[in-house]
Amino acid sequence: MDRPTRPLVQLRLAAAYRFRESLFALPTVLVVVGVALAEATVYLDRALDDDGPVGWGVQMNSNGATWLLSTVAGATITTAGVVFSLTVVSLQLASSQFSPRVMRSFIRDRVSQTVIGMLVATFVFCVLTLRHISGNATDPAPRIPLTTAVILTIGTVVLIVAYLGRLARGLQVGEVVRTIAAEADGVIGAASHAAQRESTGAAVPDIPEGKPQLIVRAVRDGWVTQVPTEQILAAVPAATVVRLETRTGAYIHRGEVLLRVSPVPRRDDRVRRRLEAAVEIADSRTMQQDVDFALRQLVDIALRALSAAINDPTTATEVVLRLGSLLRTLLITDAPPVAVSGREGRTLLRPWMLSPPEYVDHAFDQIRQACPRQIHVAVALARVLRMLVDHVTECGRGEHVPALDRQLRLLVDGVAAEPGLHPEDLQRFLAVAESTVDPAEHDTTT
Repeated sequence: MDRPTRPLVQLRLAAAYRFRESLFALPTVLVVVGVALAEATVYLDRALDDDGPVGWGVQMNSNGATWLLSTVAGATITTAGVVFSLTVVSLQLASSQFSPRVMRSFIRDRVSQTVIGMLVATFVFCVLTLRHISGNATDPAPRIPLTTAVILTIGTVVLIVAYLGRLARGLQVGEVVRTIAAEADGVIGAASHAAQRESTGAAVPDIPEGKPQLIVRAVRDGWVTQVPTEQILAAVPAATVVRLETRTGAYIHRGEVLLRVSPVPRRDDRVRRRLEAAVEIADSRTMQQDVDFALRQLVDIALRALSAAINDPTTATEVVLRLGSLLRTLLITDAPPVAVSGREGRTLLRPWMLSPPEYVDHAFDQIRQACPRQIHVAVALARVLRMLVDHVTECGRGEHVPALDRQLRLLVDGVAAEPGLHPEDLQRFLAVAESTVDPAEHDTTT
């Protein structure tokens, strides 16, 4: 049996993802750096002073240095509270205006994490440096720590200004939608590279129900965030078939069947523990390997915009356009194989992976059902669907056309059945949805 160690690359990626998702991790690292910097600058100042007085830096007596460090410490810890309050307010606005699921984009923002960390680190630096200030008011203060405190203060002020600008820009719906789509593009690219490294297995029948098999059940409730192919195949003996009974992005309950293994390994308890550890189940859904979560976030924003409480069809239109951009890439990207072959006859079956038609349905079903009264959004959706039909046809992926045509047909039926639409509005929509040439693209009257 192959040594079932988790690939180091995967461990690093998972740790980096959790690190970025935490509003606590990076500030903590910066505080530790601030503590180390305080002690290092004091030591360096004393070492250089033994060789002669330092001829550069901030020169100040102990009384002035105490006042300076105390003022900076008080100001930075107060400002840290203000910045944290602004971050919480931005999370509340994003949750109420867009969707609770987009809050993660604000939590994982590097600038806000860095600003909070720098403020607290500067506070800690000043407090620790105060311990080394002489009680005699006329004694000179250590120059290197004071100079470092001034540099940290100026740098933190610059970061606060940058944070305010980024916060104002980040609350714009266009920036929120763009950030989600950009992350989804990265997930699609990573999934494509991973699929290219996998060997497509021969057609393997499903494991018969009556055949002896090892049942691996979920050990906790949560969202399936990672299903590493290499680790799963390395955890089972040679000539073994493993069937994954879930997919990335699915919610699974504790005790539900997670994996089926056939034939039953001799050391089944050991194999079960390794397989349980291989599939990562988290408390919240992430986009590590789940592009469908990006579609879910974008659709939620569009539905919120189309609701009677918000009534913002322009935002819904922008989401539809972004969904079109995502699907332009997703529909022409090779899907991961359902059956993956490993060394020594190992095979992994993944029958529950989402197919391209399912991605199309997840992207457009709910928006299509909600937009018939907003003819502007319906026109944009019709144009995107037609664009995607032309795009997949040109790229040789004509198998995706039926799913797109179905969405377009259902959209036309829904708008045509909507009561209260003016005949001219309906005619305008039908001209876009059914004509081979979009009249808006050649309109010379405007």
